[in-house]
Amino acid sequence: MNDKLYALKNAFIYTMLVAVLLLVPTYVYVAYMKYVYEIQYEFKLKRQSHLILRSMEEFDVKEKQVFDYPRFRSFQSGLYDEHFKPLFSLIERPLENQKVGYYVDNGYAYLIIALPEHHYFDATYLVVGGELIYTRIYQDVVMILLSIAVLIFVLSLFFLDRFALPFQRVNQRLDRFIKDSMHEINTPLSIINVNIDLYNRANPQNKYLRRIKAATKTLATLYNDMDYLIKNERLSFEYEEIDLSRYLQDRIDYFYEVAALKNIAIESRIEDDIFIRFNPTQLQRIIDNNLSNAIKYSHEEGKIEVILERTEEKCVMSFQDNGVGIDNVERIFERYYRENSDKGGFGIGLNIVKSIIDKAAIVLHIDSVYGKGSTFSYTFSPPIFIL
Repeated sequence: MNDKLYALKNAFIYTMLVAVLLLVPTYVYVAYMKYVYEIQYEFKLKRQSHLILRSMEEFDVKEKQVFDYPRFRSFQSGLYDEHFKPLFSLIERPLENQKVGYYVDNGYAYLIIALPEHHYFDATYLVVGGELIYTRIYQDVVMILLSIAVLIFVLSLFFLDRFALPFQRVNQRLDRFIKDSMHEINTPLSIINVNIDLYNRANPQNKYLRRIKAATKTLATLYNDMDYLIKNERLSFEYEEIDLSRYLQDRIDYFYEVAALKNIAIESRIEDDIFIRFNPTQLQRIIDNNLSNAIKYSHEEGKIEVILERTEEKCVMSFQDNGVGIDNVERIFERYYRENSDKGGFGIGLNIVKSIIDKAAIVLHIDSVYGKGSTFSYTFSPPIFIL
């Protein structure tokens, strides 16, 4: 995985965890701020009630003028008699409480004040109320949480990047070591193969050289897997028209000597003139890994059957062996997973195959019975399969 993407992913996860941990203190903070706001609102209602009382006190009944009752944009008020019936009220909602005091009911706050008897238009109570609006509190909380989240995210990125530096350097050195090693392995491997071929042309067949040749082909398969694993993210694999029938037979011939080491027979049933549009390097990785695994996990003097045939508007390529079978089919495509460590290998071949067929939308069906053998069937559909 890309280092930057890894840092971003983990910084995001860490930020989310911190955000979850902040839920409880945030809830407590919001509840506390709402409580403070409600107390502050009580003082606002008292201030408004004083304005109304002063307005009524300044009104002179003897002048027989009409009293202009004070009205406010954010507050409502009203005068009530001793039975709490409105004499004049701008409050439209019913009031649950009918005793002197300050109340909050479903987001509405109101203050009930007792008036002197027969002093203010024969009213017994003055009620002043208004809607409680918590929007500012929620906005402040959101801004605080966003600021904390951004700060934590930035700090997480910074520290993850710093902590990862030593590992990045180690990985870079390891990558260079693997690349250099691959180059160093390829050269002597090629020399061995060339010299064996030259020797066989000038001399009778030698069983010891056949074994060496088979071993070098096994090494070459591992080398090609490692090389593909290193380069596949940096290279683009162009598709071209391939005669799959001939290509498959060529790869079977290539593995003939490897199978012969265990006296395994590779039988093929290949229809002619089956063409696909695919990348040769990726196709080789699919075929080579299936043949290599079939040989590796087959019993001595066993048999491997390779089939290529058309089925309606598709073609199917199958590899069948009568070997040890697969115990855990779901895990065999995991990188570095090996069902049997005694058989060798690095556990990367089928992982490479899976990555290739997933991108190309090639359907794989596995039929395996543990202890009896396995069949890997690959279905190529248009546009990969050329009708």
